[in-house]
Amino acid sequence: MDYKNAGVDIEAGYKSVELMKNSIKQTMRPEVLTGIGGFSGLFSLANFKNMEKPTLVSGTDGVGTKLKVAFEMDKHDTIGVDCVAMCVNDIACCGAEPLFFLDYIACGKNVPEKIATIVSGVADGCKQSSCALVGGETAEMPGFYPIEEYDLAGFAVGIVDEKDIINGKDLTPGDVLIGIASSGIHSNGYSLVRKVFDITKEGLNTYYEELGKTLGETLIEPTKIYVKAMKSLKDDNIKVKACSHITGGGFYENIPRMLIDGVHAVVKKNSYEVPAIFKLLAKMGDVEEKTMYNTYNMGLGMIIAVDKVNADKAVAALQSAGEEAFIIGDIEAGEKGVTLC
Repeated sequence: MDYKNAGVDIEAGYKSVELMKNSIKQTMRPEVLTGIGGFSGLFSLANFKNMEKPTLVSGTDGVGTKLKVAFEMDKHDTIGVDCVAMCVNDIACCGAEPLFFLDYIACGKNVPEKIATIVSGVADGCKQSSCALVGGETAEMPGFYPIEEYDLAGFAVGIVDEKDIINGKDLTPGDVLIGIASSGIHSNGYSLVRKVFDITKEGLNTYYEELGKTLGETLIEPTKIYVKAMKSLKDDNIKVKACSHITGGGFYENIPRMLIDGVHAVVKKNSYEVPAIFKLLAKMGDVEEKTMYNTYNMGLGMIIAVDKVNADKAVAALQSAGEEAFIIGDIEAGEKGVTLC
């Protein structure tokens, strides 16, 4: 009896590392002090010594049951983008620049080519957010995970000067809310999605006229990363007073998180076009509107608040950065919370 007969193939682990090295290498930043395969990742902060009060910001998350779609489609090259996005978008919300990322993959069986494909997606997400993939872990856990399945989670660290932290403290009535378009459902609410739609090969290959593509192509679309969008605002000297990453809990849970006591967010639902996938989901699942806005991003993955005089300039900056952006409402005096009208 040996470890391989027990279900853990150490040689497969070595091969996985070799196959992913090129993808990881493409994410490197000059601050990274270690190579691939060490026990830890080292990152120098020397380049940030000119900050008045450098503040580290961390975030961790996973992909959730969106993985079930990847399993059924046998498509694993974009799910890593979702993992990175869920972490770095949270970091970007407070005005921080993501610096480095680590991933954790737990699987029933280590198939090196599949693991390398997953990591290529993680590396793509890191490149989109200009952060380095400095390490990770692949855990082969036979008997715990089914052979064809895996879980994926990540952890990111960023940095921001304390004076530049976005925390909502300067919000005042009259400030304008701007929504930045999502790429679809992103990585939240898939347990409900899987109750509404037939998540089988046949179901995922079904073409829907209103989507303009198959259900699978729509559902696997990776989460949009907003790091460069937020940077474009900073580069244009536009002060973002508050920011919310619209994840699980949708509008009703996430928008109040960016508010301070004494102000209330008002969002006009007709200020932008809700993407077809959300309309289809609500129709086929007979899901009431409030539940949709309390579960999904409904087409807006990030919402920011700016001074009214900067609203048009902010939209223009985001559009120049390749984003779709809409003025969706404003801040009023009142109890902390959000009203959709």
